[in-house]
Amino acid sequence: MECSSNDEKAPTRRDYVKYGGAVLTGGLLAGCTSEGEQATTEGTSTTTAASTEATAEDESYSVRMAPMGDVEFDSVPESVFTILNHHTDMVLALGRGNSVNALHGPGYIQSLYQKLTHHLDGVSIDWDGLYSSWPPSKEKLYELDSDVHLADPAKVATAEGWDEDALTEIERNVGPWFGNTLSGSHTAPPEGWADDYEYYPLWEIFGKVAQVFQETQRYEALASVRDSMLTHIEEHLPPEGERPSAALVLFSTSDDRIWGYKMNHPGYYAAHTRPLGATDALSAAVGPGYEDDGRNITLDYELLLEADPDVLLVLGPMSEYHNIDEIRTSLENHQVAGEITAVEEGRVYTQGARRQGPILNLFQTEMAAKQLYPDEFGAWPGYVDGEPYPDIPEEEQLFDRTRVADIVNGDI
Repeated sequence: MECSSNDEKAPTRRDYVKYGGAVLTGGLLAGCTSEGEQATTEGTSTTTAASTEATAEDESYSVRMAPMGDVEFDSVPESVFTILNHHTDMVLALGRGNSVNALHGPGYIQSLYQKLTHHLDGVSIDWDGLYSSWPPSKEKLYELDSDVHLADPAKVATAEGWDEDALTEIERNVGPWFGNTLSGSHTAPPEGWADDYEYYPLWEIFGKVAQVFQETQRYEALASVRDSMLTHIEEHLPPEGERPSAALVLFSTSDDRIWGYKMNHPGYYAAHTRPLGATDALSAAVGPGYEDDGRNITLDYELLLEADPDVLLVLGPMSEYHNIDEIRTSLENHQVAGEITAVEEGRVYTQGARRQGPILNLFQTEMAAKQLYPDEFGAWPGYVDGEPYPDIPEEEQLFDRTRVADIVNGDI
């Protein structure tokens, strides 16, 4: 596939998109938002105004996203290289899961996503055994011969052996780079990339990926599902003074290390928790010897007890690499952790993963809403280790599984 990039500055959003000969109009979005604006933008999707242009005379089209600039395609990509699963999830949501030829930790990601696709009739994945793509091998990229590399070149540039020349070589000889990863937690770009970098909400990145595959209608349909869910959540949230405190954590599988993640920080890592407005118990949890980069914090049981969350949201147990029952038992039997309010009151719950795309975001938002606010959104039924995402009565579901499955399967 021929491709080229143009790094000249241009408006991040245009006021129209030519798609399949039809003009789809939508509101303009700023490419980089402030922290206050980020929460609003994540909570409300807007029709993707685009830089995708296709005509009957010229089937080539271009899509603009930082840090690549304008990326030109001469046809819709068929084989897709991914690294992080927010991009992989987007390909799946656009009905092209079978086109993925690489992702980081395929076994881990497949074990998680199969728990979700169980509830989406006609949607399945088979990623086990694919090339685990971080850090990527240039030789392997030649071998895969992908039509597009859905990966952030600024992130790839941090891997050993990947300089500007190597990135350009793959772009010219194999296929273009198209991805944005540092928006996950607004991480500072590496040296040489700062001038070209912009941070986007999760669903805006998804909208741009949809343009790459000329699937804007699918994107808009899924965004409408999410909008409806967020509207319902916003209308039923209890007053701020009545909301619980919570902490989002990941426990090491090899030692006593614990990582905490800021629930209301800008970035798509918090796209499922920020709209819920719970008090982040870790927002001020700092102390001597504890690493805190403003987004995440390395902590131990003493600091977790000091934060003392009412609810503990644990990342990982929906994959096959963590077990929520073992985690609960370990916490209950620990001299310090056993005194944490969430542990004492039995409010230690399963979460999926921070690096979320649209499918995981829908399920995780519903999951977290029920775990934090059972009186408002129905009780979380609990997750059984090794089983799919739990069955929830239709009247208590926060989004329509059938509608999502239909969209992914092409019935838009």
